[in-house]
Amino acid sequence: MFIQSCLLSVLLLYNYVDANFTSKWHRAVFFPSAHRVRRSSPEFLDPILQLSLPEVELLYEFLSTGVNIDKDDRLTLRDPELSSLKKATTFDVVCNDVIPKSISEIQRLGDKLSHISGPLKRADFERTLLTMAYGALKTSQSENNNQQKFWMQTLTKLFIALRRDLMFPYNKEGHH
Repeated sequence: MFIQSCLLSVLLLYNYVDANFTSKWHRAVFFPSAHRVRRSSPEFLDPILQLSLPEVELLYEFLSTGVNIDKDDRLTLRDPELSSLKKATTFDVVCNDVIPKSISEIQRLGDKLSHISGPLKRADFERTLLTMAYGALKTSQSENNNQQKFWMQTLTKLFIALRRDLMFPYNKEGHH
C-alpha cells in the first residue's frame, strides 16, 4: 500500500511539473517498443495512460487494487470490474508490450535515464514509474537474496531518475 501511495504522489506531482514547465531538451527514445506496438486501434501506437487528473487517479486505483504477474511476466489487473474499462486495455498494452521486463533491459533503462540532462516526457515518466512498479513486484516475489539485491539496485536507479526529473525545475544545473 505504501508503494501505491508513493506512486500516486509522484504522478500528481509530475502532472503539476509537466503542466507548469515546458521543456526544450532533446528527447531520447527510452521505450522504443512504444512506437512498434500494433493492435487493432491506432491509439496503441505510443500509448499513454494518464492525460488528466481522473486518469492519474484511475491508474492509482489499478495499482492499489492489485496486479498479478503470470508465468510469462504478463501483468493483469486483479479487479474484474476495473479490467473491463477502456483504460484497462491501454494499461495492458503499456505494461505488457511497452515497458521492459527483463532485469538487463531495466538496468539499461536506468543507465540511459541517468545520463539525461533535461526532464522526461510525460509518457517516459509514466512508463518509468510503471517499470518501477513492475520491478517492485518482481523484487517481492524473488526468493533469492542476491536476486532481490539486484532488483533493488535497479529500482534505485529508476527512483533516482524519477526524483531527478521531479526536482529538475528547482535544480539550477538540472542534475545532481
